[in-house]
Amino acid sequence: MGMLTKALSADFLKIRRKGLWTLIIFAPFGVVLLQAVNFGLRYDYLVKEYADDLWGGLLHNIFMFVPISLFLGCVLVSSLLANVEHGTGSWKQLLALPISRLTVFSAKFALSAILLACSCLLLMVFSIALGLVLGFGWHFPLPEVLRLSFYPYAGALPMLACMLWLCMTFRNQGLSISAGIVTVIASLYLPAKYTWLPLNWPLLAFRSEQGELYIGAGILTGLVIFLLGSVHFSRKDVV
Repeated sequence: MGMLTKALSADFLKIRRKGLWTLIIFAPFGVVLLQAVNFGLRYDYLVKEYADDLWGGLLHNIFMFVPISLFLGCVLVSSLLANVEHGTGSWKQLLALPISRLTVFSAKFALSAILLACSCLLLMVFSIALGLVLGFGWHFPLPEVLRLSFYPYAGALPMLACMLWLCMTFRNQGLSISAGIVTVIASLYLPAKYTWLPLNWPLLAFRSEQGELYIGAGILTGLVIFLLGSVHFSRKDVV
């Protein structure tokens, strides 16, 4: 655990001025900004449409962009994080240190998960702020806002683990990003009835009455993919 903490701290230092924090901040801001424009242009209509539950209507509109934003975040965060070493050719120096490859991979995964969690936390803050600016009152449904922000995140963990595995393995980030973008586009056209597909889990984690089931499935599947990726990374020459 001590080595993992040190590796994680080192990775936090490496991502300074790499654009990752900018992405983490502006991605949720952009999602909420879209709804600020939407409600700003159609305020009277939407207020009448959601008169019985203004906060619920706002959260419903915000959520439409959450799954795809999470998937894109998984792709970009994984690529930018892996490219810290790929771009500088520093894998040899890193792996020559007295630290196991499993620890290196674990630190990268932990950092990517923390970064996405921070983005989800900001989504919660920005969503509440927008509702207050729109005059929906201070009695916002905090449990629903938390569900909106973090349930899809848990459902997206398999995508995060898979993308990090690809990005850490291949030096050519174009290949990994292309695979990720194709997957993101495919997720837009998958019927929600295919509940066994991980690409549907961020959606189902929030909207399904069995949301906790898909949260558990996302965490468990993400852990399995992480373990497979760490074993593969430990054995493969990535330099």
